[in-house]
Amino acid sequence: MATLHHHPVLSVRHRPPPPCICLLRRPLKPHQLVPRAAAISTTVAESALQHFRRWLSSQGAGEGKAYPAAVPEGLGLVAARDLPRGEVVAEVPKKLWMDADAVAASDIGRACASGDLRPWVAVALLLLREAARGADSPWAPYLAILPRQTDSTIFWSEEELLEIQGTQLLSTTMGVKDYVQSEFDSVEAEIINANKDLFPDTVTYDDFLWAFGVLRSRVFPELRGDKLALIPFADLVNHSPNVTSDGSCWEIKGKGLFGREAMFSLRTPVDVKSGEQIYIQYDLDKSNAELALDYGFIESNPYRDSYTITLEISESDPFYGDKLDIAELNGLGETAYFDVVLNEPLPPQMIPYLRLLCIGGTDAFILEALFRNSVWGHLELPLSPDNEESICQVIRDACKSALAAYHTTIEELHEIQDEELVKREKLPSRLKVAIGVRVGEKKVLQQIDDIFKQREEELDGLEYYQERRLKDLGLVSDNSEIIFWES
Repeated sequence: MATLHHHPVLSVRHRPPPPCICLLRRPLKPHQLVPRAAAISTTVAESALQHFRRWLSSQGAGEGKAYPAAVPEGLGLVAARDLPRGEVVAEVPKKLWMDADAVAASDIGRACASGDLRPWVAVALLLLREAARGADSPWAPYLAILPRQTDSTIFWSEEELLEIQGTQLLSTTMGVKDYVQSEFDSVEAEIINANKDLFPDTVTYDDFLWAFGVLRSRVFPELRGDKLALIPFADLVNHSPNVTSDGSCWEIKGKGLFGREAMFSLRTPVDVKSGEQIYIQYDLDKSNAELALDYGFIESNPYRDSYTITLEISESDPFYGDKLDIAELNGLGETAYFDVVLNEPLPPQMIPYLRLLCIGGTDAFILEALFRNSVWGHLELPLSPDNEESICQVIRDACKSALAAYHTTIEELHEIQDEELVKREKLPSRLKVAIGVRVGEKKVLQQIDDIFKQREEELDGLEYYQERRLKDLGLVSDNSEIIFWES
């Protein structure tokens, strides 16, 4: 079996005090969960699907306007008749939700209450407990149609992960798996092993990862934290890039006598013809790497290709305190993350923050308290030739290092190797995802490098702080000549 090589942190050293620049992922927030994955790796038996439909009907779920069905993505919601935009297509009563209240009411409620568990961990344990109960579980028909895996990168083999070597996606994937492992180690000792009557069968890390993957891919984005909930039936709705509205297509409302029963109501964001699949937009702001991590698919839209530049003020910097104070005064911090999107300008605060990090030597005067309220305005423009050259060198060196770590290389500024592979129609879906992510990240890195290469070539023609200051004082003419007065 091939060995997985984890991509190391890319740090950059330069003169004077080096900023910490990492071309890797943001800190993980894997407990903030998002909608369900579209792709299902295994085919659901028709008998299980029919049982699920009968269960929904018996529990008062649905409006008769949509039904669960096998679709190219796996399972999805199909319109039973023509549906106009905004029409309610599914209603799911709270008694079917798998959430904190369901955990508390279950036989593992007391055990979960005794530990300081994250909401997703408690619901994950409920999933595992109910799955182990088999036909005795009130959610048995729902659990029977859940996939054992999706194409999310957390389920990829070591060989498959080698295809995203060097990408930020690999770093994030490994970080998520480490996080889940840490949570599992804790809950195994405190809950699972301490309650063998509730968990008589061995619960493995792979089981726990499955439950995490189900939650990460199927929970609607606003239903997170204490509100986290799996909504059977509604969570079958798939994503389409053709749905461009990012407004909420669902709500929780009261129903029944005095509106006491909570009901999850799903609406179609677009007109749908009878027999067509109902789609929603999962998240317009997610990058392809995030889509691959959460759901196991990517899109061809350029705005989905992005790369995160991580900048950090080094604690060893002799001006650490001043730089941190200036950063915080301008809404940033010791560490800052800048998402660079393909074919889009750099984030507006990225270059000022870079200039701040690279300040040293004779430029350090700008850090004095006298300039504290105006320094950011000065950093929005070139400070000095040395400072501007430094930010170009540090970013270009980091880009070159990152590009060299990929599984394939750029040839003549084009992704020749990868793009030729993408054109092969019979490639496995996970390989297509890997290639797409590699191509996207490398294009953005090349774009960043090109921006700073051009900036290097323009250094001599830029106007710097001292020249601007002399002009403000009326000591330099419009043609940049110093003005002298006769005594």
